[in-house]
Amino acid sequence: MNFPKIAEQTIAKLGGKENITTLAHCATRLRLTLADESKVDKEAIENIEGVKGQFSTSGQYQIIFGSGTVNKVHAEMQKQMGIGDMSTSEVAAAGTANQPLLQRLVKGLADIFVPIIPAIVAGGLLMGIHSMLTSVGFFWKVIRW
Repeated sequence: MNFPKIAEQTIAKLGGKENITTLAHCATRLRLTLADESKVDKEAIENIEGVKGQFSTSGQYQIIFGSGTVNKVHAEMQKQMGIGDMSTSEVAAAGTANQPLLQRLVKGLADIFVPIIPAIVAGGLLMGIHSMLTSVGFFWKVIRW
């Protein structure tokens, strides 16, 4: 594979260097935040050597290259664009800024309540166990006068 050529084609089909705001990768995907997603030539990206798929979600544009390949394409794109390393959390944060207000509010609520779900479930299970043991006579109901 010619990684400099793949990186050059990818940058061009994404609308050029000025359209790419952030760039990072995970194990199999190139994760980008774009200034204007309408400049992306999706059909041409599918035809780039090594590309296995692409999609846009949560303000991020992701191109699937597969493990091993994505590292080399990412390094070459960084070199050609003259940018440093960014973490996937930085790309996610930049992508969140591109989301509509309602989506950001829903995500904020989810971020608050998701961590306490295990505590709510555990409390419900303990209440159920207590009720079950009380009904079979293991615990006695306290009668208050």
